[in-house]
Amino acid sequence: MQLSFLRPLYQRPGPWCSVYLDASMNTEDAHPALDLRWRGLQRQLAEQGADEPTMAAVDRVVRGHDPMPGDYGLAVFATGGRVVLSEYLSAPPRRDLAAYAPLPHVMPLLAQRGEQIAWVRVLADRTGADAMSVSAGGVPRRAHVVGREGYQLRRVKPGGWSQSRYQRAAMEAWHHNAGDVTAATVELAERVGAEVVVVAGDLRATGMIAAQMPERWQNMVVRTDAGSRAGGADQSLLDDLTVQTIAEVADQRVNAALNRFGVQEDVGAGLNAVVAALQRNQVDTMLIVDDPSADGELWIGPAATDIATDPGQLATVTAPERVRADAALVRALVGTDAELTVLGPDEAPELVDGVGAVLRYVDPVTPGRGGA
Repeated sequence: MQLSFLRPLYQRPGPWCSVYLDASMNTEDAHPALDLRWRGLQRQLAEQGADEPTMAAVDRVVRGHDPMPGDYGLAVFATGGRVVLSEYLSAPPRRDLAAYAPLPHVMPLLAQRGEQIAWVRVLADRTGADAMSVSAGGVPRRAHVVGREGYQLRRVKPGGWSQSRYQRAAMEAWHHNAGDVTAATVELAERVGAEVVVVAGDLRATGMIAAQMPERWQNMVVRTDAGSRAGGADQSLLDDLTVQTIAEVADQRVNAALNRFGVQEDVGAGLNAVVAALQRNQVDTMLIVDDPSADGELWIGPAATDIATDPGQLATVTAPERVRADAALVRALVGTDAELTVLGPDEAPELVDGVGAVLRYVDPVTPGRGGA
């Protein structure tokens, strides 16, 4: 998981208000229920010492967000009287939460986001296509391709001196349209760095599009006859296939991280080893087991690599702060451009301390399991 979207959170000093709230709008009393839950969280923030301007900034986001139907949540992070990051959650959080601390509490957000896969889906027929892409950050883009209309696009029945002429014209138009759709698909894929390209709809059109995709995208293409551009067509099967394909790619990414960790396990397992590697800007990808009950702590200084299990390890830091371990680890990952893989408890049951790291390099002084 790339964490660059969190960078603004570490470009400002704390302390931070971190709020997770069930904002579901699926019942008639949703608005009063949301107001009641939010007022409860406000009291918690006040009890923890949060300042009024920052709570007011969060209040404006919570009360002013654009309501959506169905079950969903909000995550809001604010400091110094300003909301720096707010995100919709695709489902309500496990529980409403309000924290006031030196670092933002981002682990619940990351656990719920999981692996973010950039993807493109194109729904095509012989006259054009409707395409959309979603970046790893969840930003959607759309494209509409209108095909050539100079010749009829239905191949004529046998008979007549002009049969072959019209059939050639139809085939040329189909190929031309498929080329335009392919170009639009590739543009979207390159713009978002797609890992999945779903090509759906008319069998002949999808075949032409898939065949014209550049070689670098060929292994990412999933072709299906599900979906139709016809008005009112049911796209549920196509939606299900798209979600399934994205989930499979996410699982492949997690498995790849686990496999890489397995090769280096003797030098990247456990909290001590991970902290020592972060101090040396050595972590490529950190693995962490999602544990909402975790309450471990670490010590930090002003720099991303100022992270330690004991304040005595931060000899050059004037006043080390004691913070949540997961918050300190994520700040160090963001500051060193490292990635994160969040695992379920059943995916890594033997991971020492619930944390490990795939390292960028290994040298003679690289810390091993349990320490240097």
